[in-house]
Amino acid sequence: MQATDFSSPIHVASLVEQIRAKTTRAWTIMEVCGGQTHAILRYGIDQLLPDSIRIVHGPGCPVCVTPIETIDQAITIASIPGVIFCTFGDMLRVPGSAGDLMQAKSRGADVRIIQSPMEAYRLALAQENQGSSDRQVVLFAIGFETTTPATAMAIHLAKEKELRCFSALVCHVLVPPALEAIFSDPNHGIDGLLAAGHVCTITGYHDYEAICHRFRMPIAITGFEPVDLLRGILNVVEQLESQPRNDRVTNVYEHIAKIDGNPHAQQVVAEVFARCDQAWRGIGILPQSGLKLQDAYAHYDAQRRFSVRCDPSNEASPCRAADVLRGKIRPVECPAFGNLCNPSNPLGAPMVSNEGACAAYYLYQSIKESKRKVYEVQ
Repeated sequence: MQATDFSSPIHVASLVEQIRAKTTRAWTIMEVCGGQTHAILRYGIDQLLPDSIRIVHGPGCPVCVTPIETIDQAITIASIPGVIFCTFGDMLRVPGSAGDLMQAKSRGADVRIIQSPMEAYRLALAQENQGSSDRQVVLFAIGFETTTPATAMAIHLAKEKELRCFSALVCHVLVPPALEAIFSDPNHGIDGLLAAGHVCTITGYHDYEAICHRFRMPIAITGFEPVDLLRGILNVVEQLESQPRNDRVTNVYEHIAKIDGNPHAQQVVAEVFARCDQAWRGIGILPQSGLKLQDAYAHYDAQRRFSVRCDPSNEASPCRAADVLRGKIRPVECPAFGNLCNPSNPLGAPMVSNEGACAAYYLYQSIKESKRKVYEVQ
């Protein structure tokens, strides 16, 4: 298949027809990638599917699963005089227990938006070269397996250059342990899974094979274009409908993802990071689901450098972001959605992040409503 085929209306129509023909009963399929959530809603894929197929959205947004206490730590560190706090833009308005980074910035904190962890490293290098090592550059390092290698390389280079003014507030998390926690709930209600192809591009998908076998869960590794997603959904439906069942992991993102992933990226991550227990917003503490700095890199841990600890906190009521992140409900089923909770007044992180499920539903529901009103006027 050529690259230009991945949004082809002809291929889309053919795949939708095949899915409809294969589906004989109700199935619930989860995806765990914010990019896939937005693509499904943007292209109306959920509307093309038969009514018996329900798509739910798991903890696929790294911003959304960053715990409140980590946001509080970020605000505290950013507010320290002399700190240059570097963060991705969608972290600015994620609510902590009392405010967000945008509010800290408005109070005078030097909070800077970056596109890559390497920008923070280069800023620290420039500070040191200018003799300004009294200022501290702190990288807010968040994300799933996809963004971890860039953070690892930035920290590795900082150690190599012996930078004294660089550190990282680390909150990198791993997808498979979160899935295991969700599927260990006997009432999880999920029949099949779409795994994020870009994550598997880094890590490979051996871990997903273990999940498939343990939970009898058909899994398709897929991408972000309409044809990618529909190929994944078709594969999962075919597995669910087959008799007898033969649940397996199928890679329909084969043009990019490989079973062993990217060994070079894995090597730098393993050098810099070790696994640890990690708190997930809306889910709780999951064993061995996060990353911490190896002892050789502990000097670059911002928590240790600034001696910052914050108490755990819960999501504001009546926000049901926790149930959205577990795939228990879709955003529109939360009583706060669209009224008490909206992008101007977000109660939970999924309404803040560009990859959040609630933000996606709010955006594309608004677009559909606007179009409907135009058609009615005409």
